[in-house]
Amino acid sequence: MSFSSETKRELCRLPITRKCCAQAECYGVLLYANRFDQGEARIVTESADFAARLPLLLKKGFHIAFDRLPDPGSGKRVFSITAADKLAVLSAAFGYDPGSSVAHHINFGVLEEEHCRSAFFRGVFLAGGSVTDPAKGYHLELATSHYSVNRELLTLLREAGFDPKSAARGANHMAYFKRSEDIADFLTAIGAPLGAMELMNAKAEKDLRGGVNRRVNCDAANLDKAVDAAQAQLEAIRRLEARMPLDELPPKLAEAARLRMENPDLTLTELAALCEPPITKSSLSHRLKKLSELAEQ
Repeated sequence: MSFSSETKRELCRLPITRKCCAQAECYGVLLYANRFDQGEARIVTESADFAARLPLLLKKGFHIAFDRLPDPGSGKRVFSITAADKLAVLSAAFGYDPGSSVAHHINFGVLEEEHCRSAFFRGVFLAGGSVTDPAKGYHLELATSHYSVNRELLTLLREAGFDPKSAARGANHMAYFKRSEDIADFLTAIGAPLGAMELMNAKAEKDLRGGVNRRVNCDAANLDKAVDAAQAQLEAIRRLEARMPLDELPPKLAEAARLRMENPDLTLTELAALCEPPITKSSLSHRLKKLSELAEQ
């Protein structure tokens, strides 16, 4: 089961207790459903959990039932209301007059309470939302064919403290989130804290793995640099030795040359500790640089 399906399953386990919230959730579902107009309200879903929740929402919120229920064993589950009196009940509850308006709009007046807004967002996500597996990336979108509804949803989300982006894909208009923190906050707000926690755990694991990889790569790069530097120092000392005995060098330079020749794999810090008396890494680096300069002369 996909992460999106698991999240919807978690949402569908929430109890339906308040009539106002059941209506608000139905409102979100209908605005993001396959069809909602004066002739029919049709909801199509592949989620068995959402399909089981829909009749309960409609009964709790409006005391009505669907005129058409899904065929047993069908992949896509289709729910439909065609009775004029039932559609009138839904339209009246949301202040929608299909005879005077063609375009849908969100009636902010029925979503004044915070718990109703959360229920509305939940319905929107269940009907028109999806969220990417956090192991692959961070993306949550809410898609509808109604331009005005999408624009007004953006306003409603921002009033609730979210920061959604907007885009169009074909005939659909979308509000979406790309930041993991925004997605987790939204999932928590609509009633999916377990999904939000799974997302943040996946992000923490990904960040940890990325940090380890960066450190390993950094250490490997530093090691390569140290090896290359040591080889360059050895080459310079050998060129110098080919021209003159190293014992004829000043004592400090001779000591540095001998230690590097005897310990080609040690770091500058380790070599500096072998000097008599021990010196700093920068002092040893200065002596080896002087040896390289003499070799170049």
